[in-house]
Amino acid sequence: MATETHAQPTPEPDDDERFLRGLNPHQRAAVLSAASPLRILAGAGSGKTRVLTHRIAYRAETGTLDPHRVLAVTFTRKAAGELRGRLGRLGLRDGVHAGTFHAIAYAQLRQRWEERGVRPPELLDRKVGFVARLIPGRGRSDRTTPLDVVAEIEWAAARRIPPERYEPEATKARRRPPLDLATVATVYDRYEEQKKRRRLVDFDDILRLAARDLEADPVYAAARRWRFRHLFVDEFQDVNPLQHHLLEQWLGPESDLCLVGDPNQAIYAWNGADARYLVDFDRWFPGGETVTLEDNYRSTPQILAVANGVLQMGANVPIRLRPHRPAGHVPTVRAFEDDVAEARAVTRACRDAHRPGVPWSAQAVLVRTNAQASLLTEAMAATSVPHRVRGAGRLLEQPEVVEALSTMRRSTSLDVALADLDHDADSGEHLTEDRAANVAEVVRLGREYQALEPAGDIGAFLAWLSATLRDEDRGSGDAVEIVTFHAAKGLEWSVVHVAGLEEGYVPIHHAETVDDVEEERRLLYVALTRARDELHCTWARKRTFGSRTMKRSPSPWIESIEATLGVAPTQVTRSAGAERARAARRQLPTSPARTSGPERDVFEALRSWRREQSRAADVPAFVIFNDATLTAIAERRPRTRSQLLQVPGVGEVKAQRFGDDVLRIVAALDP
Repeated sequence: MATETHAQPTPEPDDDERFLRGLNPHQRAAVLSAASPLRILAGAGSGKTRVLTHRIAYRAETGTLDPHRVLAVTFTRKAAGELRGRLGRLGLRDGVHAGTFHAIAYAQLRQRWEERGVRPPELLDRKVGFVARLIPGRGRSDRTTPLDVVAEIEWAAARRIPPERYEPEATKARRRPPLDLATVATVYDRYEEQKKRRRLVDFDDILRLAARDLEADPVYAAARRWRFRHLFVDEFQDVNPLQHHLLEQWLGPESDLCLVGDPNQAIYAWNGADARYLVDFDRWFPGGETVTLEDNYRSTPQILAVANGVLQMGANVPIRLRPHRPAGHVPTVRAFEDDVAEARAVTRACRDAHRPGVPWSAQAVLVRTNAQASLLTEAMAATSVPHRVRGAGRLLEQPEVVEALSTMRRSTSLDVALADLDHDADSGEHLTEDRAANVAEVVRLGREYQALEPAGDIGAFLAWLSATLRDEDRGSGDAVEIVTFHAAKGLEWSVVHVAGLEEGYVPIHHAETVDDVEEERRLLYVALTRARDELHCTWARKRTFGSRTMKRSPSPWIESIEATLGVAPTQVTRSAGAERARAARRQLPTSPARTSGPERDVFEALRSWRREQSRAADVPAFVIFNDATLTAIAERRPRTRSQLLQVPGVGEVKAQRFGDDVLRIVAALDP
């Protein structure tokens, strides 16, 4: 079983102090630990890259690691480059091999092929056209279906699911491709057959073949494992079964393994990732140790209080961030009458937050889906706020939108074209939900154009649309960035505006299971922790999708955010909230200071805990729990969550956020 450790196993020589200078005790423990395997649970903004590079450099300096035998695995080329750059600044300018799973596996295969005199197969790096020719019927000609079928094939490959098992596994996982699952399975099977016949490999094959070579040849595997004895894997919460299988083949009896990850930022299960490899560390890597980094140096205490509050409503919180910056601006939550008003208000907020000498790029607007970006783009273009869409790409470049605009050009009138597109988006035929949302956004823009220019035709609308969205994703220059939650992971800004915090977006409407909703919670947590200095959250009471305007409700996690900030919940009117508070107060004990004996001990322990919580969140203590509620807890001694909920002044939100701490304190002091 893995053990939590913060101990320093051996005193370090003075010559090596430069690699430890400035590290906090937990970071220092992670650098100095002699354990293998070692799991480093590194929360957002906790300095994980610094710890990873300093661990490698320190061990190289002390002779417990040969940098030429280090293999550092990252998930992006940018991360690999940053790691090499930092190691270079620490004195390791060459020797360490760093790269993505695919890059390392491909280099391994090419060396193996060369050694054996094998002609390398051709790399199939553009799958869409290849797959399109294998799809029957309409799917062969449209632009979106092949993309989504490729996504299904890649998901199955990441999960190590062969074609014959795709249909039952996809059913179990509630996959929603644009074709029925049996058809996708048939296309997947044809795809694999055609690759073999034409001697092609794709990127997933590279991982599979690299693992197969090691499994099939023990002598080769032993040489490879001797060559790269020290393995470091970053962002381990994002590993999928195929990558994990390859990692297992890279490891040998003498391998030295260090894994770094954050379960709170596990947001790619939909794409095949499996955070259980990190969370269930003991199962996969028995006998290891764990060091946890919870000290956050990125965000203000107020921002961390909001992020922690959202996360702590979940079932399991392995990392709870502690702030290490001075108090800053209190985050805001604002509701608007509709999505247009929200977009304009966010734009004004961006202008208001812009200061002389501070670049526009210090700010970002984060949204859950790509379709939400165009309304913000439109509002910013209208007021000359420089901006660009990052991550998912321009709306006008999405294949379903390209196809929709092509169809419009062949239509007889703008009204007819918009009605047809509206039907396609509403029915979702041959479109995934995200793609249907993008088409619905084109319809909304079309209706907006008709309100401005009732006599406008299709050509005029297309010109207007291009001009309206002309500044999307220019990719350079100083601009406010509009970014999806997923694309924001790994980035940070001084000021972050989180828009569209509505049920249906956050969590997304197709999140059906407990696991789905928990991933959505973590995704919001990732978005909130991108902010360093200011955080502003907004939502709209009405939103237009295509031709339909729908009433919206706030995200269920808005309540947690507002509770952290100590403001009245959005869902409750001021008078109703005041009445509910008065009724609760009437049920509470009236003399908390008069308790004595064991009750007094529990009360004082709870009050000390509350003081720490309020300081961390920079909110008054009564926002956590008031004295009367603490007295009631001390008197009733609840031992379970359901018993805690019976205490006046403890609601579902606070029980979710603080229940574990409170019950632990009560249990520790119960005679």
